[in-house]
Amino acid sequence: MLPKPSWRNFTFQELEAATNNFNPAELLGKGGHAEVYKGCLPDGQVVAVKKITKKAKKDENRVGEFLSELGIIAHINHPNAAKLIGFSIENGLYLVLQFAPNGSLATLLHGCPERTIEWSIRFKVAIGVADGLKYLHSDCQRRIIHRDITASNILLSEDYVPQISDFGLAKWLPEKWMHHVVSPIEGTFGYMAPEYFMHGIIDEKTDVFAFGVLLLELITGRCAVDSCRQSLVMWAKSLLEKNSVKELADPRLGEDYDMVDMKRAIATATTCLHHMPKLRPNMTRVTKHIWIRDETEVNGTGG
Repeated sequence: MLPKPSWRNFTFQELEAATNNFNPAELLGKGGHAEVYKGCLPDGQVVAVKKITKKAKKDENRVGEFLSELGIIAHINHPNAAKLIGFSIENGLYLVLQFAPNGSLATLLHGCPERTIEWSIRFKVAIGVADGLKYLHSDCQRRIIHRDITASNILLSEDYVPQISDFGLAKWLPEKWMHHVVSPIEGTFGYMAPEYFMHGIIDEKTDVFAFGVLLLELITGRCAVDSCRQSLVMWAKSLLEKNSVKELADPRLGEDYDMVDMKRAIATATTCLHHMPKLRPNMTRVTKHIWIRDETEVNGTGG
């Protein structure tokens, strides 16, 4: 474990200067909860400034949610999770995070249809996200359920190291609790596990399901929900049951992928997407399955 840095309390004027008065040209992305701007500090460090825009019925609720997110991010110390640099509560609520030069996985994978992201990068992203989730679920001092694992919330460093970001919906889960029931149900359509979408039940398996969807995106090159609002999971269901590698693999890849790793990714996605949470693996099992090769697989004799 690396020593935790000291987090800086920025003034609003410092954030204004860093983002050129929150210039729309510096906007990296926006969602229902926040806007993220590219900024540059006086020492030349490039950062991402997250401006909370979510409106709550009561101001204290909004502040409470911000403090919860701040506490969770400040608690995290892992190479596959967003790194906190500082914050500000002056003229609004802001988080200052490490900048990811290659943007989000969603932009990289779906932003330019003509561009093909090679399989080695996709598999590297899958392994990194799995490691990050394993840390949040079992290696961190307190259990953290992210609740919004999506391609848009996976940021990529200069070397395409994935970092799980946007902990706005994340929840602490006490050690003795098997699960937690939340209301309202918030998240991203296409990634939400059935038990969460229908009953508001969350635990580690909620994130496991979302990781399965993310794996499908990396395998197929398709969005979690297409332009016709069709779910990727529903589209892929019969192909996963048939273990149809050629039909699942992104056509843009051609045959330029490692067959062993592709089969492993497909098998992992299949188990993560099981409709019964008890039958989904935990992220410790996922990381072992997706990463470790045995000799039969290396020699090409595995199933």
